[in-house]
Amino acid sequence: MDTANINVRVDAGLKKEAESLFNDLGLNMSSAITMFLKTAVRYDGIPFDVSRRLPNGETREALAEYEEMKEHPEKYKRYHRFSDLVKDVDDES
Repeated sequence: MDTANINVRVDAGLKKEAESLFNDLGLNMSSAITMFLKTAVRYDGIPFDVSRRLPNGETREALAEYEEMKEHPEKYKRYHRFSDLVKDVDDES
């Protein structure tokens, strides 16, 4: 079997953590990377989901509410002490 070298630059801390993980798994870096490459070829793509993490609907609504609060703080009650907020919430029940 012919072999070829692959040179990859990564953050030194990441390399150290990966080496530690792979050593615990009984692998060296070369074996772990070979496993990844073989899996990618067999999978015919990246063998895990590669996507941006988009917030779910509830989080998007909360972020929109936050933006509204920043733009119009006069519409919202402010509290100087947490105990005042708790009292207000208790009084509403």
